Amino acid sequence: MKQLLLAAALIGAFTAPAFAMAGPFYIMFDNDKGTCSMATKVPSDTDKFAMMGTYKTEKDAHMAMEGMTKCHK
Repeated sequence: MKQLLLAAALIGAFTAPAFAMAGPFYIMFDNDKGTCSMATKVPSDTDKFAMMGTYKTEKDAHMAMEGMTKCHK
């Protein structure tokens, strides 16, 4: 029984950081600066920021941002 509890604790300890980086991730365009950025919260200032997309993982958000022509002007 102790071995089972120890195994469960170790599995939880190693998988918890992976879930901490889970999304959603938001890409937004700053209308004032003309640049894109990524955040984990929806921007509250909708006049300043335009939403460009929502992604499940940080990797997906980075790949999408690289492909957006508006982000590279």
